[in-house]
Amino acid sequence: MPIPLLNYSPSSRNHRVSGYEILGDEQPRIYTAEHLPSSVEMDALITAAYRQIFHEQQMLDCNRQPFLESQLRNGQITVRDFIRGLAISDAFRRLNYESNNNYRFVQICVQRFLGREVYNEREKLAWSIVLATKGLEGFIDALVDSGEYISNFGYNTVPYQRRRILQGRSQGELPFARMARYGEDYRDKLPLPITRKQIEPFNLQTFLRSSDRDVVLWLLASLLGVIVLFTWLTAFGYLPKFGGY
Repeated sequence: MPIPLLNYSPSSRNHRVSGYEILGDEQPRIYTAEHLPSSVEMDALITAAYRQIFHEQQMLDCNRQPFLESQLRNGQITVRDFIRGLAISDAFRRLNYESNNNYRFVQICVQRFLGREVYNEREKLAWSIVLATKGLEGFIDALVDSGEYISNFGYNTVPYQRRRILQGRSQGELPFARMARYGEDYRDKLPLPITRKQIEPFNLQTFLRSSDRDVVLWLLASLLGVIVLFTWLTAFGYLPKFGGY
């Protein structure tokens, strides 16, 4: 028996209010395949889908899905199926799912698939339960098959951030692209970069001020003591002399 989605109360957000503003540069551009787009328009739609589902830093040729692109161009799948295919790809799993905990991954997916911010911590918990019980593919299916996704984007529109700018406000919601693609818990596990101090050439003044100075001086003093002891033992005949006849 499948576990139903945990109930959570939607808070009042801009995307829940019908907009009557005039479209401008601040409004998102809507990419849709409802009117049989040309090849150039289809290229722009596919690029917009990659930008929405993947982070700006993840838009690389190695992360592209040529098979899904070919199916979309030939009309074999809808834009919604294309979005679903990108989300369950190995590249998306490696770059987003495996580098985040469940709560942060849920927040990222709600932003990119539903075009809004999570309402509260209870919604994070609700979708995290779906992710833990149904896995990644089941979680993605629950998002793109939800009534909220269908009512806002349908089958042929690329998801976008809804109502980011609200008239009468000095500052709207920040773009979701500004959110880092992984959290601090994963960042702290990454190897530290090599700093300039680690690769700079040897400097005597810097060395004399370093913390390893005492250790090196102790080694030099020990070596000098061994040389002096060897010299004295040789001078008093305890050791044979080396040299020519």
